[in-house]
Amino acid sequence: MAAGTLYTYPENWRAFKAQIAAQYSGARLKIASASPAFTFGQTNRSPAFLSNFPLGKVPAYQGDDGFCLFESNAIAHYLSNDALRGSTPQASAQVLQWVSFADSEIIPPASAWVFPTLGIMQFNKQATEQAKEEVKRVLAILNQHLNTRTFLVGERVSLADITVVCSLLWLYKQVLEPAFRQPYPNVSRWFLTCVNQPQFKAILGEVKLCEKMAQFDAKKFAEMQPKKEAPAKKEKSGKEGAAPAEEEMDECEAVLASEPKAKDPFAHLPKSSFVMDEFKRKYSNEDTLAVALPYFWDHFDREGFSIWYAEYRFPEELTMSFMSCNLITGMFQRLDKLRKNAFASVILFGTNNDSCISGIWVFRGQELAFTLSEDWQIDYESYTWRKLDVDSEECKTMVKEYFAWEGEFKHVGKPFNQGKIFK
Repeated sequence: MAAGTLYTYPENWRAFKAQIAAQYSGARLKIASASPAFTFGQTNRSPAFLSNFPLGKVPAYQGDDGFCLFESNAIAHYLSNDALRGSTPQASAQVLQWVSFADSEIIPPASAWVFPTLGIMQFNKQATEQAKEEVKRVLAILNQHLNTRTFLVGERVSLADITVVCSLLWLYKQVLEPAFRQPYPNVSRWFLTCVNQPQFKAILGEVKLCEKMAQFDAKKFAEMQPKKEAPAKKEKSGKEGAAPAEEEMDECEAVLASEPKAKDPFAHLPKSSFVMDEFKRKYSNEDTLAVALPYFWDHFDREGFSIWYAEYRFPEELTMSFMSCNLITGMFQRLDKLRKNAFASVILFGTNNDSCISGIWVFRGQELAFTLSEDWQIDYESYTWRKLDVDSEECKTMVKEYFAWEGEFKHVGKPFNQGKIFK
């Protein structure tokens, strides 16, 4: 079974293909999309990164065994199992057919239509109208194919479904309003069937279909331009071959990768003496019990941070261990923008069909961080939360055991299976 790290930026639909494939296959996939593990525009321009991925593009995959891949379709294929790739030569060829169809027939008109609505590209009426007609043609082909089929290839989800869904994602979210998609009921039925599968939802969350077709916003376009042009001007002053720079993302990806100018949910808190990133470096690179844990307690700011115990509320629903772990990693991925102000060790205890999930979370501030942003509220109600007294022996024991992934775990009653770290 494949195991490795996927380098990307948050909300990269190309990376979603590999992430969903891994949900199905059980491949152990770590996501590096935020500092300190990965900083887009810096990490992917470093000599070490370019030696493995010469284009400097993401997503990029590096296996725990050192095997490297770039290009999203190749990565998704590698992380799939035989059922996703097609179990016969014919099915495998059909999967490849739809993967190619997505790249050549869906992405170009989808980009031409959606990009202006996101403020990325200047509106061109003729180009947009042509793109709409091409999207209609694509949807008609899919609608006919799906007239007697639940999925694109065979009777189960395959890499064909994963790839085409991800390629249609922004169309359905941004411009395919009810009246436009009405002539293509089979496509919408199939799309909703796919995005509501647990493996899709673990990565995409709840997909809300467009209610009103988004239009070009001249003001948004004008606001976007400085952000896009400024780096290019800087590059011109340097040597021509200095870096791949702005060729690393297309225009849509550049916008989706950029952080929204939203208010920092933690802005109301006073500055803390505890440097979370420094602790994370200690935890990642040095011995947990000998170095990281003493550093944590020596520098922990009791006023500026709080420690919480979380327990999954529905252990009876947990079945296969790999699926339970995917539940944890899915939550982590949806909390990407919380990483700067949180740390967690979440552990799966027990075995297949007899397991439970619990963890220790460290948050900035004295309240549960999830209530500070709607983006962080998808999963947290599936857990019970209890704030720990940081000076209690209970807290010190639990922090030690959960951070080190070893100990008696007397409160659990099941053996350690595997753990996941949010940092």
